[in-house]
Amino acid sequence: MMGEPILSDLVTQILIPVSAVIGIIFSLFQWFIVSRVKVSPEGQTSPSTTANNSKNGYNDSLIEEEEGLNDHNVVLKCAEIQNAISEGSTSFLFTMYQYVGIFMVAFAVLIFLFLGSVEGFSTKLQPCTFNKDKMCKSALANAAFSTVAFVLGAITSVISGFLGMKIATYANARTTLEARKGVGKAFITAFRSGAVMGFLLAANGLLVLYITINVFKLYYGDDWEGLFEAITGYGLGGSSMALFGRVGGGIYTKAADVGADLVGKIERNIPEDDPRNPAVIADNVGDNVGDIAGMGSDLFGSYAESSCAALVVASISSFGINNEFTAMCYPLLISSMGIIVCLITTLFATDFFEIKAVKEIEPALKYQLIISTALMTIGIAIVSWLALPPSFTIFNFGVQKIVKNWELFFCVAIGLWAGLVIGFVTEYYTSNAYSPVQDVADSCRTGAATNVIFGLALGYKSVIIPIFAIALSIFVSFNLAAMYGIAVAALGMLSTIATGLAIDAYGPISDNAGGIAEMAGMSHRVRERTDALDAAGNTTAAIGKGFAIGSAALVSLALFGAFVSRAAISTVDVLTPKVFIGLIVGAMLPYWFSAMTMKSVGSAALKMVEEVRRQFNTIPGIMEGTAKPDYATCVKISTDASIKEMIPPGALVMLTPLIVGTFFGVETLSGVLAGSLVSGVQIAISASNTGGAWDNAKKYIEAGASEHARTLGPKGSDPHKAAVIGDTIGDPLKDTSGPSLNILIKLMAVESLVFAPFFAKHGGLLFKMF
Repeated sequence: MMGEPILSDLVTQILIPVSAVIGIIFSLFQWFIVSRVKVSPEGQTSPSTTANNSKNGYNDSLIEEEEGLNDHNVVLKCAEIQNAISEGSTSFLFTMYQYVGIFMVAFAVLIFLFLGSVEGFSTKLQPCTFNKDKMCKSALANAAFSTVAFVLGAITSVISGFLGMKIATYANARTTLEARKGVGKAFITAFRSGAVMGFLLAANGLLVLYITINVFKLYYGDDWEGLFEAITGYGLGGSSMALFGRVGGGIYTKAADVGADLVGKIERNIPEDDPRNPAVIADNVGDNVGDIAGMGSDLFGSYAESSCAALVVASISSFGINNEFTAMCYPLLISSMGIIVCLITTLFATDFFEIKAVKEIEPALKYQLIISTALMTIGIAIVSWLALPPSFTIFNFGVQKIVKNWELFFCVAIGLWAGLVIGFVTEYYTSNAYSPVQDVADSCRTGAATNVIFGLALGYKSVIIPIFAIALSIFVSFNLAAMYGIAVAALGMLSTIATGLAIDAYGPISDNAGGIAEMAGMSHRVRERTDALDAAGNTTAAIGKGFAIGSAALVSLALFGAFVSRAAISTVDVLTPKVFIGLIVGAMLPYWFSAMTMKSVGSAALKMVEEVRRQFNTIPGIMEGTAKPDYATCVKISTDASIKEMIPPGALVMLTPLIVGTFFGVETLSGVLAGSLVSGVQIAISASNTGGAWDNAKKYIEAGASEHARTLGPKGSDPHKAAVIGDTIGDPLKDTSGPSLNILIKLMAVESLVFAPFFAKHGGLLFKMF
């Protein structure tokens, strides 16, 4: 042992759950404040509410006149629309979870059978992988505990996504109603609602992981290698649910969005979110199931996997060998500090500063990222000093490398700051405040073709700086602390996940609020405020995707390193045919996956377009506003199409490691993982940024905020129509294929790690035959 950490084991055991509980209490407090905005006419005019005016105006009566509109009717209309969106979202998620539940049970059985068969379902103790003198628990125990961890991870992921969606649909109409009092009040309502999701997800993930480790420890005792190998199932469960949430939700939202835009905007020339459009409710439902439930599960999966990767690598270092509980829990202490830091950061947006004008919205969200990153850097330094011995050893492919605690601080900090760099580069390429998107908008003068060319070029170019940031993080963290350094760098990038998710969830909530304002027939002023909230949310959503993709690259590499160690591969030599064929096939997989998801959106959108056209043509009075469209049929089309279409891409990702590992062996599988990681990151960044740029180029023309933008507009002009076509092409890129790819690279890596004992023992059947 090379020195003791300052923090005792008992204090560590108290600190981690307490910080998680603080996160949960804080999220419930935010929810309570949002719930005080009433979506019922009675609540708006009761004497008690007018008597208790608070600073932020949560109890204010709606004193502002609504330009000739009856308050009572407007509030009722908002409540009705909110209920329709909430019911559609809940119905879709329940349908999806039924299918995903069947998969979860089947895959859990598969994990048990594969891992149990490593030693022929024997209950005898076996020599440890990395310390042959010591006896570890049986392979059957590892199989059983990995299966339990998988189910726990899957359930936590499902709950995270579902709670996020419920909170978002609860808050959208409340944001709309608050927009009548001013943009500041609407912003705070939307942001608080996003914070509910962010803190619930971060705290739940940490608490369940911590409890699982402590329960497993009762059986495993000093066998930390076996314990943390079983814990990797938690990351696999989280990510496998996220894959279906992301792909299913992405197909749903884009089928509705593309269908609504093509017929409503281009053919019928009616505004976005016009209540006459039959696909408008399905479009608003899609924002919640894709961008909220899908994103929540995705970032929860990243968090679970980066924690698992760090714990697995640490279990075979001096922490694990000497059973140093506090040092082992370093990744969990980083996440605990992250919750406290994000809590302080949130107060800056909701309590310390007040937003008074539209132009202050986007800076307020960006300050959240900067403040949380700056505070977290101090937090990491404190945790590294208290929780780690002054020096220790880290397992580095067969040898133990001596590392100082300050070196580990740099590993986490570089991941944290690389995330911020990726976020701001993403913002530069996707926000219409900067020249890249303005150039794309300008290219619409000559039609849709030049818009598409400029957009694709922008996406490819936007990959350069994020890849250098990731490469620098990998180089520094690996040199300082081997694979453990990379794992904690990924954790650093995700340490401010509560703030990241709050900003991310804010976007769809604001988008829905704008839709409700339009459908409820509110004044132009209210719609302008909700549009401003939505435009800021669009940019921050792109930043969130950048974070998710960057962290996925680091997480996948850490998991890849753990897999190579666990499968006892001494070196991965790309010049051997076994590895090279894996490399080239792995690099192809993101293209195959993207083709599947893009085509799925296309075929689902086709059905939606046909249905919307049918309703416009056969239901008299829709265009005049005298007849109500059949929203439910459009919701059903999106639900059915997305459930059906999410299965093939999901099967491709889940089955590839199993087939390659079983038939071609661990060397070929290591090639597949490396290939998919390298090509997947590039495609994911370019797809997300291309789609984001096209979307904001269209919004730039519509807003007409500058002289340049006004020369391209107004709505309905030829440049605007070209911009709408670009936006329609970009929708599946930025909301379905791009964000799903980061799950592909993480999921294949964590699945390979979970099944590594089986592949190492029984894999490579084809090569054994020849």
